[in-house]
Amino acid sequence: MTEVSDREAPRRRVPGPAKPARSGGTQRRPGPGARPARRPAPSRGPGPRIIRLGSPRPRLRMVSLALTLVLLAFVVRLLQVQGVDAATYAAKAEKNRYVGYTLAAERGAITDRNGVALATSVDAYDITADPTLFSREQLKIGDGPEQAAALLAPILGQDQAAIVKKLRPENKNLRYTLLASRQTPQVWKQIKDLKNALATKAEKDKSTVNVLAGVLSVASSKRVYPNGDLAAGILGWVNADGKGGGGVEQQLNKELSGKNGEIRYAQSGGRQVPTVNSTETPAVPGSEVELTIDRDIQWAAQNAISEQVAKSQADRGYVIVQDTQTGEVLAMANSPGFDPNNLSQASAANLGNAAVQDAYEPGSTAKVISMAAVLEEGVATPGTNVVVPNRLHRGDRLFKDDIDHPTWYLTLNGVLAKSSNIGTILATGQLGKTQKQSNRILYDYLRKFGFGSATGLGFPGETPGILAAPGTWSTSQQYTIPFGQGVSINAMQAASVYSTVANGGVRVEPTLVRGTKGPDGQFTPAPKPKKTRVISAKTAKTLAQMLESVVDDREGTGTKARIPGYRVAGKTGTANRVDPATGRYRGYTSSFAGFAPADKPRITVYCAIQNATAGNYFGGQICGPIYKKVMEFALKTLQVPPTGARPAKLPVSFKP
Repeated sequence: MTEVSDREAPRRRVPGPAKPARSGGTQRRPGPGARPARRPAPSRGPGPRIIRLGSPRPRLRMVSLALTLVLLAFVVRLLQVQGVDAATYAAKAEKNRYVGYTLAAERGAITDRNGVALATSVDAYDITADPTLFSREQLKIGDGPEQAAALLAPILGQDQAAIVKKLRPENKNLRYTLLASRQTPQVWKQIKDLKNALATKAEKDKSTVNVLAGVLSVASSKRVYPNGDLAAGILGWVNADGKGGGGVEQQLNKELSGKNGEIRYAQSGGRQVPTVNSTETPAVPGSEVELTIDRDIQWAAQNAISEQVAKSQADRGYVIVQDTQTGEVLAMANSPGFDPNNLSQASAANLGNAAVQDAYEPGSTAKVISMAAVLEEGVATPGTNVVVPNRLHRGDRLFKDDIDHPTWYLTLNGVLAKSSNIGTILATGQLGKTQKQSNRILYDYLRKFGFGSATGLGFPGETPGILAAPGTWSTSQQYTIPFGQGVSINAMQAASVYSTVANGGVRVEPTLVRGTKGPDGQFTPAPKPKKTRVISAKTAKTLAQMLESVVDDREGTGTKARIPGYRVAGKTGTANRVDPATGRYRGYTSSFAGFAPADKPRITVYCAIQNATAGNYFGGQICGPIYKKVMEFALKTLQVPPTGARPAKLPVSFKP
C-alpha cells in the first residue's frame, strides 16, 4: 500500500453554493464556443491520509519465474538420472541391494571296497559378515567392529584383532567377508542365539545396539573321517580352502569336489527380503570314490604295525596287503600316523603316506629278483650246488653274511632259505660272461619288476626309488645290489615284486581306487591296470617253492611267519639303513615279504620297520610275526581256504 500526500493527491470536485435563479424563471445556457464556467478549487484544509494497494503483478511474475527455474532443474536432473545415467544408477542400486554368495558343493565321500565310509562330509556353516553394516553411519556408534569381535572371538576361537580387521576393511564398500569357514551347526547356533538376543533387547531399549546384525551364515559342509587315523596316509586331508591337501583327497580332488553353485538375493539390514525374487544356480555334489581298501584288513594291519613300532622303539613302519591276482591294495598302513580330523595336533613328519614316499634299501627281500634272473636265464636250478665261504673278496671289499659261519654247502634254494649274501653274489655272477654283462642282465630284471619307476598308483609324493644305470655302478654296487643294498625302493614296490611272483610272473600295476559313483548314482569303474609278463610261469612257480623253504624249513630265516593249515611263501630282510638326517648308514631296515597260500596265491603281505632300537632288529624276528598276524586275519576275512596240498620240500644243502 502507498501513502499519498495532500499535494500529490488528485483533485476532487466539491459542490459549491447554489446560484440564485434569474428573473423570468429561465436559466441562461452558454452558447456555442463559450468557455465552461470555472469551478472553485477544493479546499486544502487539513484531512486524513489515504492508503492505497500496490500492483501484485511484478511479484507474481518473479515467483513464477523462480518456480519455473526450480521445476526446470528438477526436470533436467530427472532426465539425466532416468535417461542418461539410468544404467549406472541401476547398477549401483543393484549392487547395494542384492547380495550374492557361493553355494559350496558337497564333497563326495570316500569308502572302502564294501561301501564303508572312510571320509564323508557333514553339514556346516561358513560364518560371514557384511562390513558396511558395522560402520558408524549404520550402527550410530564408533566401536561396532570391536564390540562384535569381542563377542565372536571366543565362539570362533580366533584372535579378536583379526576379526576387527575383517569387519573394518580398507575397502569401505566391501559387502562380504569370511570370518570362519566350515563351522559346526552348534557354533552357528551360538552366534544366532546371541544375535537374536541382542535384536530383542534393541527393540525394547533404544539405547542398545545389535552389533551382530551384520553377521550372516552360508550353508556349507565339513570333512569328517569317522575312523580317526585309520588309513589316514591313504585318504589325506582337506585344507582350509576345501581342497585336498594330501592322499586320495588331493589325487582325486576334481572328482570329489563337484561344482559350486551361486545364490543371489535382495537384502535389507543384513536379512533376506522374502518378497523379492532370488536367483540360484544349484551346486553339483562331488562323486563318491570307492577304494580297494578293506577297512577291517586295514585296521588289522595298522594295529599290528603300530604295536611293533612302539615295542621296538622304531622310527616308523609300514604294512601293505595286496590281492595277488588283481593288484588291488587291500591295506596300506603307516605308523606313526595322524588324525586328519585334528591336523593341528599332527606332526609334520607323520603327514603323508610313508609307504610310497619313503625310499630305502630293501635288503634281502630283493634277493628274490636275483634268484628269478638266475632261474629265468637258465644258469642254475634250485638244486644247483653253491659253496659259500665265510668271507668273499670282491673288488675293494670283503663281503660276509649276517652271521659268521664255516663254509656252507648250499643248494641255490638253500642260498635263498638261509639268505646268504655271499651265495647270492656267486649265483648272479653267472648271469653273464663278464661282470658288466651280469650287471646289465640283473639291471633289466630289476626294471621289469618295477624298481626305479613309479608303481602306477599315481599317488601324490610317491618316490620311484633309486636305481642307477649299470654302467655307473661302483665296484661295491656290482656286488651289493644283488642282495638289496645300493638300490632304493618304496614299500609298495617291494610288495609288488612278490605279487608278481605269486601271479605266475605277471606284474599287475597296483591300484587303490575301484571306481567312482557320480551324483546320478551311476558307478564308473577305474581303468584296468596294466599287466606285464616279467618271468615265465614256470620260473614263478619254482620261486614260490623256494620261498616256502624260507618259512617251512627249520634252517630257514622266516619260521616265525608260519601259519597253521596254510602253505606260506616268504622272505626276510635286514638291511643297513641310510639315516635321512645325516646321509650315513645308521641302524637297520627290518622287513618280511610273502604270499599265501603258496601253491595257490591269493594275498601278498609286506612289512618293514625302520631303525628298531629296542630288542631284536632282524626282519624275520620282528616283521615275521606281523606278517603272520596280518595274513591270518586277511585270509579269514576273505574266506580263503587252505589248499591241503603238501609243500615241495626242496633241499637246502648238499654233502660235499
